[in-house]
Amino acid sequence: VRVQGDTYQVVADVSHFEPPDVVVTISNCHVAIQAQKVAEDGTICDTFTHKCQLPEDTDPLSVSCALTEAGTLVITAQRR
Repeated sequence: VRVQGDTYQVVADVSHFEPPDVVVTISNCHVAIQAQKVAEDGTICDTFTHKCQLPEDTDPLSVSCALTEAGTLVITAQRR
């Protein structure tokens, strides 16, 4: 978790996955990023999992995420 001014930021490289394959969940300041690539025969051929906890002074209603064209997932949250 990076601090930039009054904002927290979590960055993950998910460029090996298609956007629909990336799932971000946030619960009680715990962030979980999961992605998996499924082959045409239905087998899972690649997975990515990252979990982290945002600091206690995070405003939970301010959490947002964006995926860049380069495949970088950026999750941001405001500090209270």
